[in-house]
Amino acid sequence: MPLFPQLDENAIFFSQTDPDADFSAFAALSFYLDGRQWPTVIHYYQAQKFEDKALQEKIANADTPKRAQKLGSTRFKKRRSDWKQVKVTMMTRAVYTQMRTHQQLTDKLLETGDKQLVANSNYDYFWGCGRDRRGDNHYGRVLMAVRNKLKEEQHA
Repeated sequence: MPLFPQLDENAIFFSQTDPDADFSAFAALSFYLDGRQWPTVIHYYQAQKFEDKALQEKIANADTPKRAQKLGSTRFKKRRSDWKQVKVTMMTRAVYTQMRTHQQLTDKLLETGDKQLVANSNYDYFWGCGRDRRGDNHYGRVLMAVRNKLKEEQHA
């Protein structure tokens, strides 16, 4: 297998961090979840890392997604003890709720059909595909799972 796999014609590559990209966690498409309004998916996700309500509020009120990400990446505050077990669930909750809030985003996601969705990131091997495209692509997997749930709801 080559170091860099060939591009798959059945895949859609997108940026998870470009605020103007379809399906980006940084897109300014607010939604209501857990008793409050969140400006972006990344605001919600970063805030959920902590049990400290004041820090959650600070992250929720960050003026940009990059600032929210930076606040959530602090090593000086204690993360919730179950974070590794719940982080994909938290991302899924945010993405699903954002999709259900913004019909145009839902429509775009459903238009992808059964294509594989890949978060194209050179540096992120957990949420993205990584430089060599061997990453876990958990963000793409979350989107595909949400897409499947939305399809089920359409046919219910």
